[in-house]
Amino acid sequence: MFTDPQKNIEALGLAPGMHVADLGAGSGFYVLEAAKRVGDSGRVYAVDVQKDLLQKIKNRAGLEHLFNIEVIWGNVEKIGGTKLKEGSMDLVIASNILFQVEAKNDFIGEAKRILKPKGRVFLIDWSDSFGGMGPAKEAVVLPKDARRLFEAGGFVFEREIKAGDHHYGLVFKKI
Repeated sequence: MFTDPQKNIEALGLAPGMHVADLGAGSGFYVLEAAKRVGDSGRVYAVDVQKDLLQKIKNRAGLEHLFNIEVIWGNVEKIGGTKLKEGSMDLVIASNILFQVEAKNDFIGEAKRILKPKGRVFLIDWSDSFGGMGPAKEAVVLPKDARRLFEAGGFVFEREIKAGDHHYGLVFKKI
C-alpha cells in the first residue's frame, strides 16, 4: 500500500454519526478506516463496479465487527449511478480512482449530487506514473488539473493533505 488510510482519514476529522461514501472503494482500506471513525451511529457506503471487491469488503467488515458498512454495486461515472440519496453524504472519498475515470465530469457531478451542502470530497490520487509503478503517464491527473476539474464542477478547494510518497491528497468543499 502506498498511502496510509489511517493517517489520511485522521487528518479529515471524521466524527461519530457522519455518512461517508467511498466511490470506487476497491479493496476497502479507506472504507474500513472511515467506518471505525464514524462509529455505530454513522454509516459508510462502499461503491464499486467490481462485485468481487465488494464481497471482500463485506467479509473483512464482518471479521472486524464493523456493521456500519454497506456495499453498493454501482457506477460512479454516471449521475445517479451510486444509487445513493441526493444530499445524504458528509464526505466522499475518491482514492486512486480519478486517473481511471473516463467520464470525469459525471464522476464529479455524482459526488456533488450525493453530498450535503458544504459536504467535502477527499481526493487521493497518483502524483506521477513512477516508471510504471502507478498508472500510465498519460492517465495521471496532476493536482492542478484535479483542482481545475473539481472547481469547475462546483467545489471550492479547501486544503492539501500529504497522502503518501507517490500520492497527493486534496480536500474540496461543495458550494
